[in-house]
Amino acid sequence: MALAAIREGLETRWGVRLLNWAVLALIAAGLAACVATGANRPADPRLEGGQSRVPGFREVAFGVRPAAGSAPSAGSYCALLAETSAQVQRGLMGRSDLAGYDGMVFRFPEDSSLGFYMKDVPVPLTVAWFDAGGRFVSSADMATCPDSNCPTYPPAGRYRFALEVLAGGLGSLGVGPGSVIEVGGACKAP
Repeated sequence: MALAAIREGLETRWGVRLLNWAVLALIAAGLAACVATGANRPADPRLEGGQSRVPGFREVAFGVRPAAGSAPSAGSYCALLAETSAQVQRGLMGRSDLAGYDGMVFRFPEDSSLGFYMKDVPVPLTVAWFDAGGRFVSSADMATCPDSNCPTYPPAGRYRFALEVLAGGLGSLGVGPGSVIEVGGACKAP
């Protein structure tokens, strides 16, 4: 009996309008639930696990403790991380910018004394080398080199980490003689 009354009500003009409003209300409620759930997320979400905006590289946080008596650094920075042989060899080849990162950190499994070169890197860079304890070893300004006869820029001693930044950018990070770099952890959201 109740179904017959509902059926008769839906056959009227008023019943059709009521049904349309009910369907629209359900759609609006579903949309509102989706928006509310999405609004509780961060404004600029980052993938966990250190993924970067540059394919083939992860990202890593680093900090710099400037030499005693120097101005303090801004705290934590974010860099591309090159640690596999392929990543180290590729470096910043073909890149005209750092994609919003503060630099590229090269992390080696053991101490090295090999120099860096600038083959196919279209922008000048500055590199700083650090020993296994993160202590500054030396730095060098490196000019662009479009061909295969590129000079090698040697460090002043053995190193475990290297940091490449756009030319002249080490000072703004607090990097120089007496400074110490600390590499590791996730980058902070901007």
